Amino acid sequence: MPDLRLESLCMSLSIVILLGLFPLAMAYAAASDLVSMTISNRLCLALIAGFAICAISLGLGLAEIGWHLAAGGLVLAVAFGFFAASWIGGGDAKLAAATALWFGFDQLIAYLAIAGLLGGILTAALLMLRARPLPAPASDWSWAQRLHRANEGVPYGIALAFAALLVLPDTAIWRAAIGL
Repeated sequence: MPDLRLESLCMSLSIVILLGLFPLAMAYAAASDLVSMTISNRLCLALIAGFAICAISLGLGLAEIGWHLAAGGLVLAVAFGFFAASWIGGGDAKLAAATALWFGFDQLIAYLAIAGLLGGILTAALLMLRARPLPAPASDWSWAQRLHRANEGVPYGIALAFAALLVLPDTAIWRAAIGL
């Protein structure tokens, strides 16, 4: 007979990670990318560790964990190709891969499609803003000055983070955590 207290504790831990760590990590990634154009390696490692804890506490099988690892690895390989071509930043590549690990192949296409759409909207908005003078209140903010420069990149981590938050409730790991 399974220990119901241990099972309940594992389920609670998974829910705390899904409702706490994951959204906070995504919010931090978006804010950090906006303000500094960097996404911390520690953040990506925390997402990987959070997935491992969630997967184990939810009782995901080795095969299922393997598919999640494969999805993360595939995204990492493609994203680092994009990084090598200077299309995205290294932090964006790592964040996309760490997030893909959570989603597996189950919602990977949805995540990438939404991230692409949001990234396109973000890029268009930045180009429109860069075509206008920086508003006076923002002229003293170094991050706003950097973001406004035409030769700067796009903080794509914002699109990746928002896409992740939109897709998370449709994932298998979410359904397992809330008992669906």
